[in-house]
Amino acid sequence: MSQSPCATAPAPVVEFWFEFGSNYSYPSVMRIEAAAARHGVKVAWKPFMLGPIFHELGMDNSPFVLQKEKGAYMWQDIARECRKYGLPWTRPSSFPRLGVLPLRVAIQGADTPWMEAFCQQVMQLNFVHDQDINSPEPLAAILTGLGLPAAELLARAGSDEIKARLRDQTAEARTRGIFGAPTFFVGDEMFWGNDRLDDALACAAALGAGG
Repeated sequence: MSQSPCATAPAPVVEFWFEFGSNYSYPSVMRIEAAAARHGVKVAWKPFMLGPIFHELGMDNSPFVLQKEKGAYMWQDIARECRKYGLPWTRPSSFPRLGVLPLRVAIQGADTPWMEAFCQQVMQLNFVHDQDINSPEPLAAILTGLGLPAAELLARAGSDEIKARLRDQTAEARTRGIFGAPTFFVGDEMFWGNDRLDDALACAAALGAGG
């Protein structure tokens, strides 16, 4: 009998911690819901800010920028991963792109049916179309295209309530030991990186089956 790739956790749910400026979050955003459905697993979307976490870890930028060799490898690897999953890919002319505004929109939709489509289109704006993701205009176009009240959601994104929610969620990420994105949790079991998504889903599915 094959062994489950995890220890114990309370429910067949995968927490998905991601950032819109994170290149490896892109393929995970594009495939997680379909993959989770195949496993019979639910996804809890957890947008957060990587910048403050990097700062607390003593970095003033992405490690892919600070470490030249790591960055050179990453650009080859992410293109290879996108080919593997059949995803379009364009190396962004600005990296990492600031994405606080879409995170504030996303945190409003984390438990809604539009969350996946919104996040996928923001990621495509960044990593396929190489366009700004932190301005109201492109986000309004995405939200309107999804039949959502763009003006209302963007206005609320600037409220103290939503700003605080995103800061609190980022603080929770730091408390739980998150150091990069994407990160997945099944209970207390942590999986880091797009290449660990399948392990996280298998873990949750095994728990759901009583395995």
